[in-house]
Amino acid sequence: MDFNMPEDVEIMRTTIKKFVEKDLEPISQQVEEEARIPDEIVQKMRDLGLFGLAIPEKYGGLGLSTIAEIIVYEEITKTNACFRSRIGTSNGIGSIGIYYDGTEEQKKKYLPRVASGEWSAAFALSEPEAGSDAANIKTTAELDGDHWVLNGMKHFITNGDCAHLFTTLAVTGKKESGRSEITAFIIEKGMPGFSIGKKEKKMGLKGSETTQLLFDDCIIPKENVIGGDAMIGQGFKTAMRVLDKGRLTMGACALGASQKLLDMCVDYAKQRVQFGKPIGQFQMIQAMLADMATEIYAGRQMLYHAACMRDEGRKITREASMAKLFCTEMASRIADKAIQIHGGMGYMKELPVEMFYRDVRLYRIYEGTSEIQRMIIARDLLKD
Repeated sequence: MDFNMPEDVEIMRTTIKKFVEKDLEPISQQVEEEARIPDEIVQKMRDLGLFGLAIPEKYGGLGLSTIAEIIVYEEITKTNACFRSRIGTSNGIGSIGIYYDGTEEQKKKYLPRVASGEWSAAFALSEPEAGSDAANIKTTAELDGDHWVLNGMKHFITNGDCAHLFTTLAVTGKKESGRSEITAFIIEKGMPGFSIGKKEKKMGLKGSETTQLLFDDCIIPKENVIGGDAMIGQGFKTAMRVLDKGRLTMGACALGASQKLLDMCVDYAKQRVQFGKPIGQFQMIQAMLADMATEIYAGRQMLYHAACMRDEGRKITREASMAKLFCTEMASRIADKAIQIHGGMGYMKELPVEMFYRDVRLYRIYEGTSEIQRMIIARDLLKD
């Protein structure tokens, strides 16, 4: 497949590279220590249109192709992962369900505000008993006249502290099979009965807040069912459609981090002297660098190919899972090698290698664990 990118995509890549080098990388460690992204950086993200990468131009976004969006995330995750996280849910799982399945009124009402960065979006699915088993959610919504009443709790919600808009999944009944009937709702910050719960303490992604969401007789207008009455009970399908693209995004994050780790390792191997010569002259170091570069090459081809398939309108459930599985597992292997190449300094917070080591570990968990990806791939292979 030809991966020669159109001129506008290359211009976008160059713009993001400059933004990372000039604005993000210099404050990466500050963000890690303070556990917050400065407001002026968030505003620069708005000015660049980064909150509307995937939202069509008719709703105020940039309307980038999948491959272009993947490249943006690849570049932006060559620094602190929380910067990508701040814009990622607004472009992906937080709002894309509204674009896929929402009514035209919902799209016109919400997507322009998300695209401009005025509102951030988040995705509320995970619960204590519903992680990989996404269909096992316990949060309920009952119809009461002209509104729904939502009760329950969500956790591990990325950007839960700063989002104004939450694509939220709740049980609205039972099917004949006994399985829960799940519906997707649009929840706005400030709705009666809705509050933000505790902030989670995480191993990595310090600058990206992860919170609980609490619903105590939360009042939701009937018109806030994504897609309207026709989509009641169809929320799980919306969620699964959203996650196909999200898995490519996670692959891009892992790819960008892996490339940055390799670049740092190459530089260090040229500069670090042991036994009278740069460590890059030792075969064991060379072997690790070669393996890292080879895996990155393979991962990039998989990811770009799957993104191009999606842009062609082809079904990519298997390919998205394979790209997510390979790239995220690859990132952990590369981060481990990067620590080893840097030796004791790699374990110190003085260098960013240990931050990457912690951050990339999450990619194998959220938006579908590696085990879930293997299950999806195998089921697709074995189906009639």
